[in-house]
Amino acid sequence: MPERSNPTDTQRVYRTRALGTIAEVVVTERGALVAASELLQLELERIDRVASRFRDDSELSRLNAAAGTETQVSGDLLEALQVALAMAEATGGLVDPTVGVAMDRLGYDRDFSEVLPGVDRQLPEPQAAPGWRSVTLDPERSVVGIPTGASIDLGATAKALAADRAATTIHHRLGCGVLVSLGGDAAVAGPAPDGGFAIGIADTCTTRNASEAVSILSGGLASSGIGVRQWRLGTHQVHHIVDPATGLPSTPYWRTVSATAATCVQANAASTAAMIMGARAVAWLEGMGLPARLVRVDGSVAYTSGWPAPESTQPVPEMSTR
Repeated sequence: MPERSNPTDTQRVYRTRALGTIAEVVVTERGALVAASELLQLELERIDRVASRFRDDSELSRLNAAAGTETQVSGDLLEALQVALAMAEATGGLVDPTVGVAMDRLGYDRDFSEVLPGVDRQLPEPQAAPGWRSVTLDPERSVVGIPTGASIDLGATAKALAADRAATTIHHRLGCGVLVSLGGDAAVAGPAPDGGFAIGIADTCTTRNASEAVSILSGGLASSGIGVRQWRLGTHQVHHIVDPATGLPSTPYWRTVSATAATCVQANAASTAAMIMGARAVAWLEGMGLPARLVRVDGSVAYTSGWPAPESTQPVPEMSTR
């Protein structure tokens, strides 16, 4: 559970660009920073090599190219797929890895820096994703099958998985407390500093201006939003959070959702699902027992139980479901 934060200068920070975002590692011991940064770099390279949809030589790209047939995969990709399918089940299919074709139809078929200037095509007709249940896994043989014409996109889980893995590895190897943040997906392992690891929470994902600051002692915290990864698709403004039921960007209701959970993967899946749910998200998050902060498109903010609301903010009534 997050607490209101009082940041200190006793933590040690390494920052770099990776996976199209900012990657950070914070350690509780100064002498561990160099080794921690090296371990983080290894994890970033691993997840990019295994799960990137934009690298022709990635293992995921080879799997997608072999759609319609069974494909043997590495243990790393098998783990990433198992995690993605588990999060799909946990969110009732809202966070679905089979939205790869939908992403391509929206023009998000390359690094976002190339998509940002705009894509010269029109908004496609609605087309549901094949669905996570269409993916078959045989862990004993490390064999995966996806339907003909389908494409896997691990963007909703792979980065968070990398954060969890990196934090756990750094703690186990070096013995220090550590926070790993990959573009707002944060994971903590080991003993946290007094007061916890401070994390800025912004109303628009990745902005440098944090609206609030909280601290976490363990687990993960993640934010999902539509404020940054937007682009013009012909005459339409679109974003990257896709509703698997339509294959189109989810209807904007929340600008940003931040949530905490036992792992970064779980927090990210919850925040992404909440973005797609719209008004139902508060009740769903409450039912899951997940502390969260949700910013509507008009800038108003809602909280679920356990999130430390600012003293100046009045309690927000639970929203009705629909």
